[in-house]
Amino acid sequence: MAKISNDHELRAALEGLSTDRARVLGAQFTKGVIALNRDDRVARAVETASNIDASPAELEDAFRAAKSYATKTYTDCGKDTDWLAQADHFVAAAAAAALAPDAGERQSRAWKAAVQARMAINCAQMDDDRDALDGEPERQYRIAETYLG
Repeated sequence: MAKISNDHELRAALEGLSTDRARVLGAQFTKGVIALNRDDRVARAVETASNIDASPAELEDAFRAAKSYATKTYTDCGKDTDWLAQADHFVAAAAAAALAPDAGERQSRAWKAAVQARMAINCAQMDDDRDALDGEPERQYRIAETYLG
């Protein structure tokens, strides 16, 4: 696997991944922001998504849990400036993206999870103006290189 140094290369590397491999990689992206999560069901959903051997029933239950929490927390997004609550929403959205049923989508579920994880980081940065949270895209590039390598 060649070195990934930008989003174009990441998206190209994600093309053609099997549904299961894209799910597991999306879960790895989500694990990087799981500390911003406030719901145990989302954390369990990410663990299920990480399991290459998870059963269809387990995956469906995990997707429903993550999607339900993402939907519940969506209504709070944009209403106030509780940036950590919004980060929590995007962690759940990343988990749901990784677990989404295959519907012949044009974009990889791993890519969608990566974008949602970045949104979680952006919200957290609004709450904490330190630069310690920078570098999410580069972290994702290294994860993809390792996983695909």
